[in-house]
Amino acid sequence: MVTAIEVLSPGMQSTVQDLGRPGYGHLGVSACGAADALALRLGNLVSGNKEGVAAIEMTLLGGRFRFDGPARCVLAGADFGAKLDGVPVGLWTPTHIQPGQTLACGGSLKGARSYLCLAGGLQVRASLGSCSTHIPSGIGGRPLLRGDVLTVQEPGEQEPFRAPLPGAIEKLRTPSEVLRVTDSAQTSGFIAETLADLYSTAWSVQSDSNRMGVRLTGAQLGAPMQGVMTTEGAPLGAIQVTPSGEPVILFVDHQTTGGYPKIGCVVSADHWRVGQLRPRQTVRFVRVSFEQARRLLLAQEALMNPEALFG
Repeated sequence: MVTAIEVLSPGMQSTVQDLGRPGYGHLGVSACGAADALALRLGNLVSGNKEGVAAIEMTLLGGRFRFDGPARCVLAGADFGAKLDGVPVGLWTPTHIQPGQTLACGGSLKGARSYLCLAGGLQVRASLGSCSTHIPSGIGGRPLLRGDVLTVQEPGEQEPFRAPLPGAIEKLRTPSEVLRVTDSAQTSGFIAETLADLYSTAWSVQSDSNRMGVRLTGAQLGAPMQGVMTTEGAPLGAIQVTPSGEPVILFVDHQTTGGYPKIGCVVSADHWRVGQLRPRQTVRFVRVSFEQARRLLLAQEALMNPEALFG
Protein backbone atom coordinates (compact mmCIF):
# COMPACT_ATOMS: atom_id res chain seq x y z
CA MET A 1 0.00 0.00 0.00
CA VAL A 2 1.31 3.44 -0.97
CA THR A 3 0.89 6.18 1.64
CA ALA A 4 0.68 9.90 0.87
CA ILE A 5 1.93 12.59 3.25
CA GLU A 6 0.26 16.00 3.10
CA VAL A 7 2.36 18.94 4.26
CA LEU A 8 0.08 20.92 6.58
CA SER A 9 2.94 23.23 7.55
CA PRO A 10 6.52 23.08 6.24
CA GLY A 11 8.11 24.72 9.29
CA MET A 12 10.96 27.16 8.77
CA GLN A 13 12.70 25.24 5.98
CA SER A 14 12.03 21.61 5.17
CA THR A 15 13.54 19.84 2.19
CA VAL A 16 13.97 16.34 0.84
CA GLN A 17 17.57 15.18 1.32
CA ASP A 18 19.61 12.02 0.89
CA LEU A 19 23.40 11.64 0.94
CA GLY A 20 23.84 13.97 -2.02
CA ARG A 21 25.22 13.86 -5.56
CA PRO A 22 29.03 13.69 -5.41
CA GLY A 23 31.05 13.71 -8.62
CA TYR A 24 29.74 16.86 -10.28
CA GLY A 25 31.98 19.46 -8.68
CA HIS A 26 33.84 20.00 -11.97
CA LEU A 27 30.52 21.10 -13.45
CA GLY A 28 29.89 23.57 -10.62
CA VAL A 29 27.38 21.36 -8.80
CA SER A 30 28.14 20.75 -5.13
CA ALA A 31 27.26 17.41 -3.57
CA CYS A 32 24.44 18.89 -1.47
CA GLY A 33 22.76 16.22 0.69
CA ALA A 34 21.78 16.11 4.36
CA ALA A 35 23.33 18.79 6.56
CA ASP A 36 23.68 16.16 9.28
CA ALA A 37 24.43 13.09 7.20
CA LEU A 38 25.21 11.05 10.31
CA ALA A 39 21.66 11.55 11.62
CA LEU A 40 20.17 10.64 8.25
CA ARG A 41 22.24 7.46 8.04
CA LEU A 42 21.34 6.41 11.57
CA GLY A 43 17.65 7.20 11.16
CA ASN A 44 17.50 5.12 8.01
CA LEU A 45 19.28 2.16 9.58
CA VAL A 46 16.86 2.16 12.53
CA SER A 47 14.00 2.37 9.99
CA GLY A 48 15.28 -0.72 8.21
CA ASN A 49 16.35 1.29 5.14
CA LYS A 50 19.68 1.57 3.44
CA GLU A 51 21.70 4.48 4.82
CA GLY A 52 21.20 6.89 1.92
CA VAL A 53 17.43 6.73 1.47
CA ALA A 54 15.77 10.15 1.06
CA ALA A 55 14.10 11.72 4.11
CA ILE A 56 12.65 15.08 5.14
CA GLU A 57 15.19 17.47 6.67
CA MET A 58 13.69 20.10 8.98
CA THR A 59 15.55 23.21 10.18
CA LEU A 60 15.01 24.95 13.55
CA LEU A 61 11.20 24.74 13.32
CA GLY A 62 9.66 21.48 12.19
CA GLY A 63 6.62 20.85 10.05
CA ARG A 64 3.24 19.15 10.42
CA PHE A 65 2.42 16.17 8.24
CA ARG A 66 -0.83 14.24 7.78
CA PHE A 67 -0.65 10.60 6.66
CA ASP A 68 -3.49 9.11 4.59
CA GLY A 69 -2.25 5.57 5.14
CA PRO A 70 -0.05 3.52 7.45
CA ALA A 71 3.64 4.30 7.74
CA ARG A 72 6.63 3.55 9.93
CA CYS A 73 9.04 6.33 10.81
CA VAL A 74 12.05 7.32 12.87
CA LEU A 75 12.95 10.87 13.90
CA ALA A 76 16.69 11.47 13.93
CA GLY A 77 19.00 14.38 14.75
CA ALA A 78 17.88 17.30 16.92
CA ASP A 79 14.89 17.05 19.26
CA PHE A 80 11.95 19.04 17.85
CA GLY A 81 9.46 17.88 20.48
CA ALA A 82 7.49 15.84 17.92
CA LYS A 83 4.00 14.58 18.69
CA LEU A 84 1.79 12.08 16.88
CA ASP A 85 -1.83 13.19 17.41
CA GLY A 86 -0.66 14.89 20.59
CA VAL A 87 1.37 11.94 21.92
CA PRO A 88 5.13 12.63 22.26
CA VAL A 89 7.42 10.77 19.87
CA GLY A 90 10.99 10.10 20.95
CA LEU A 91 14.15 10.40 18.90
CA TRP A 92 15.71 7.29 17.37
CA THR A 93 12.51 5.38 18.24
CA PRO A 94 10.62 3.27 15.69
CA THR A 95 7.09 4.69 15.44
CA HIS A 96 4.03 3.23 13.70
CA ILE A 97 1.66 5.76 12.12
CA GLN A 98 -1.98 4.92 11.41
CA PRO A 99 -4.09 6.31 8.53
CA GLY A 100 -5.32 9.84 9.27
CA GLN A 101 -2.78 10.62 11.97
CA THR A 102 -0.78 13.86 12.05
CA LEU A 103 2.86 14.18 13.05
CA ALA A 104 3.64 17.65 14.39
CA CYS A 105 7.17 18.89 15.05
CA GLY A 106 7.84 22.08 16.99
CA GLY A 107 10.93 24.21 17.47
CA SER A 108 14.27 22.58 18.08
CA LEU A 109 15.05 22.15 21.77
CA LYS A 110 18.76 21.73 21.02
CA GLY A 111 20.60 21.61 17.73
CA ALA A 112 19.29 22.79 14.37
CA ARG A 113 18.10 19.90 12.18
CA SER A 114 15.89 16.87 12.47
CA TYR A 115 15.12 14.12 9.94
CA LEU A 116 11.87 12.32 9.32
CA CYS A 117 13.00 8.93 8.02
CA LEU A 118 10.29 6.64 6.64
CA ALA A 119 10.47 2.89 6.11
CA GLY A 120 10.74 2.43 2.36
CA GLY A 121 11.80 6.04 1.82
CA LEU A 122 10.17 8.85 -0.12
CA GLN A 123 9.15 8.33 -3.74
CA VAL A 124 11.01 11.26 -5.29
CA ARG A 125 12.45 11.61 -8.78
CA ALA A 126 16.24 11.73 -8.75
CA SER A 127 18.27 14.49 -10.42
CA LEU A 128 21.88 13.66 -11.29
CA GLY A 129 21.57 10.48 -9.28
CA SER A 130 20.25 12.06 -6.08
CA CYS A 131 16.92 13.13 -4.55
CA SER A 132 18.56 15.94 -2.57
CA THR A 133 17.23 19.48 -2.84
CA HIS A 134 19.97 21.99 -3.75
CA ILE A 135 18.29 25.24 -2.77
CA PRO A 136 20.52 27.79 -4.59
CA SER A 137 20.18 26.13 -8.01
CA GLY A 138 16.82 24.42 -7.69
CA ILE A 139 18.33 21.07 -8.66
CA GLY A 140 16.15 18.41 -7.08
CA GLY A 141 13.28 20.81 -6.43
CA ARG A 142 12.55 23.43 -3.77
CA PRO A 143 11.79 23.62 -0.05
CA LEU A 144 8.45 22.10 0.90
CA LEU A 145 5.34 24.28 0.92
CA ARG A 146 1.96 23.93 2.59
CA GLY A 147 -0.23 21.64 0.50
CA ASP A 148 2.60 19.60 -1.00
CA VAL A 149 2.01 15.86 -1.08
CA LEU A 150 4.83 13.34 -0.78
CA THR A 151 4.53 9.61 -1.37
CA VAL A 152 6.13 6.93 0.78
CA GLN A 153 7.43 3.95 -1.17
CA GLU A 154 6.27 0.52 -0.10
CA PRO A 155 9.01 -0.93 2.10
CA GLY A 156 9.10 -4.31 0.33
CA GLU A 157 11.83 -6.61 1.58
CA GLN A 158 13.89 -4.79 4.15
CA GLU A 159 15.35 -5.09 7.59
CA PRO A 160 12.85 -4.78 10.45
CA PHE A 161 12.81 -1.87 12.84
CA ARG A 162 15.69 -2.26 15.27
CA ALA A 163 16.15 -0.16 18.38
CA PRO A 164 19.79 0.89 18.89
CA LEU A 165 21.69 -0.56 21.83
CA PRO A 166 21.71 1.64 24.96
CA GLY A 167 24.42 4.27 24.54
CA ALA A 168 25.16 3.42 20.89
CA ILE A 169 23.82 6.72 19.53
CA GLU A 170 25.48 8.72 22.31
CA LYS A 171 28.89 7.28 21.42
CA LEU A 172 28.46 8.51 17.86
CA ARG A 173 26.96 11.88 18.72
CA THR A 174 28.78 13.24 21.73
CA PRO A 175 27.70 16.88 22.27
CA SER A 176 30.56 19.30 21.73
CA GLU A 177 31.03 22.94 20.80
CA VAL A 178 34.51 22.15 19.48
CA LEU A 179 35.19 21.48 15.80
CA ARG A 180 38.41 19.70 14.80
CA VAL A 181 40.27 21.41 11.95
CA THR A 182 43.14 20.45 9.65
CA ASP A 183 45.38 22.81 7.74
CA SER A 184 44.17 23.87 4.32
CA ALA A 185 45.64 25.09 1.05
CA GLN A 186 46.50 28.61 2.28
CA THR A 187 47.14 27.94 5.98
CA SER A 188 50.85 28.56 5.60
CA GLY A 189 50.11 32.05 4.25
CA PHE A 190 48.47 33.21 7.50
CA ILE A 191 50.74 34.72 10.16
CA ALA A 192 51.11 33.00 13.53
CA GLU A 193 49.04 35.62 15.36
CA THR A 194 46.09 35.05 13.03
CA LEU A 195 46.25 31.29 13.50
CA ALA A 196 46.36 31.83 17.26
CA ASP A 197 43.23 34.02 17.00
CA LEU A 198 41.41 31.31 15.05
CA TYR A 199 42.02 28.70 17.73
CA SER A 200 41.64 30.90 20.83
CA THR A 201 38.42 32.71 19.89
CA ALA A 202 34.93 31.66 20.94
CA TRP A 203 33.10 32.15 17.64
CA SER A 204 29.40 32.99 17.45
CA VAL A 205 27.22 31.63 14.63
CA GLN A 206 25.57 34.47 12.72
CA SER A 207 21.84 34.44 12.00
CA ASP A 208 22.36 34.63 8.22
CA SER A 209 24.12 31.26 8.17
CA ASN A 210 22.53 28.62 5.94
CA ARG A 211 23.26 25.40 4.05
CA MET A 212 25.72 27.24 1.81
CA GLY A 213 27.90 28.55 4.60
CA VAL A 214 28.09 29.07 8.36
CA ARG A 215 29.17 32.64 9.06
CA LEU A 216 31.04 33.33 12.28
CA THR A 217 31.87 36.42 14.28
CA GLY A 218 34.22 36.93 17.21
CA ALA A 219 37.50 38.30 15.90
CA GLN A 220 38.92 39.80 12.73
CA LEU A 221 41.40 37.49 11.07
CA GLY A 222 44.08 39.05 8.93
CA ALA A 223 44.05 37.23 5.59
CA PRO A 224 46.93 37.01 3.12
CA MET A 225 46.45 38.81 -0.20
CA GLN A 226 43.89 41.10 1.48
CA GLY A 227 41.48 38.18 1.49
CA VAL A 228 41.33 37.89 -2.29
CA MET A 229 43.05 35.28 -4.45
CA THR A 230 42.72 33.44 -7.72
CA THR A 231 39.59 31.31 -7.64
CA GLU A 232 40.20 27.62 -6.97
CA GLY A 233 38.30 24.54 -5.87
CA ALA A 234 36.64 24.76 -2.47
CA PRO A 235 35.87 21.58 -0.46
CA LEU A 236 33.10 20.91 2.02
CA GLY A 237 34.12 22.15 5.47
CA ALA A 238 36.71 24.65 4.24
CA ILE A 239 37.02 27.75 6.44
CA GLN A 240 37.32 30.77 4.18
CA VAL A 241 38.45 34.13 5.53
CA THR A 242 36.65 37.00 3.82
CA PRO A 243 38.13 40.49 3.30
CA SER A 244 36.20 41.61 6.39
CA GLY A 245 38.28 39.15 8.44
CA GLU A 246 35.31 36.97 9.43
CA PRO A 247 35.48 33.21 8.74
CA VAL A 248 32.86 31.22 6.86
CA ILE A 249 32.57 27.42 6.99
CA LEU A 250 31.58 26.21 3.52
CA PHE A 251 28.74 23.76 3.88
CA VAL A 252 26.67 21.25 1.92
CA ASP A 253 25.17 23.69 -0.63
CA HIS A 254 28.46 25.58 -1.00
CA GLN A 255 29.87 26.90 -4.25
CA THR A 256 32.46 24.55 -5.74
CA THR A 257 35.08 27.28 -6.28
CA GLY A 258 36.06 30.29 -4.21
CA GLY A 259 38.37 33.28 -4.26
CA TYR A 260 38.93 33.71 -0.52
CA PRO A 261 41.92 32.11 1.25
CA LYS A 262 41.16 29.01 3.33
CA ILE A 263 42.72 28.97 6.78
CA GLY A 264 41.64 25.41 7.62
CA CYS A 265 39.08 22.70 6.98
CA VAL A 266 36.66 21.04 9.41
CA VAL A 267 37.35 17.30 9.53
CA SER A 268 34.82 14.92 7.96
CA ALA A 269 33.94 13.34 11.31
CA ASP A 270 32.66 16.74 12.53
CA HIS A 271 30.58 17.73 9.51
CA TRP A 272 27.44 16.56 11.31
CA ARG A 273 28.21 18.99 14.14
CA VAL A 274 28.35 21.85 11.63
CA GLY A 275 24.89 20.81 10.45
CA GLN A 276 23.55 21.15 13.99
CA LEU A 277 24.96 24.65 14.65
CA ARG A 278 22.26 27.21 15.36
CA PRO A 279 22.29 31.04 15.36
CA ARG A 280 24.15 32.64 18.27
CA GLN A 281 25.64 29.32 19.31
CA THR A 282 29.28 29.46 20.36
CA VAL A 283 31.84 27.23 18.69
CA ARG A 284 35.61 26.80 19.01
CA PHE A 285 38.21 25.24 16.76
CA VAL A 286 41.04 22.88 17.64
CA ARG A 287 43.86 22.03 15.25
CA VAL A 288 44.52 18.37 14.38
CA SER A 289 46.79 16.59 11.93
CA PHE A 290 45.62 14.84 8.77
CA GLU A 291 46.38 11.50 10.41
CA GLN A 292 44.27 12.41 13.44
CA ALA A 293 41.43 13.43 11.13
CA ARG A 294 41.66 10.07 9.38
CA ARG A 295 41.57 8.18 12.68
CA LEU A 296 38.54 10.17 13.84
CA LEU A 297 36.62 9.23 10.70
CA LEU A 298 37.62 5.57 10.91
CA ALA A 299 36.52 5.45 14.57
CA GLN A 300 33.19 7.00 13.65
CA GLU A 301 32.61 4.51 10.85
CA ALA A 302 33.47 1.61 13.18
CA LEU A 303 30.66 2.73 15.49
CA MET A 304 28.30 2.76 12.50
CA ASN A 305 28.74 -0.98 12.10
CA PRO A 306 25.38 -2.75 12.64
CA GLU A 307 26.90 -4.94 15.36
CA ALA A 308 28.01 -1.83 17.26
CA LEU A 309 24.61 -0.19 16.78
CA PHE A 310 22.22 -3.08 17.30
CA GLY A 311 24.23 -5.95 18.74
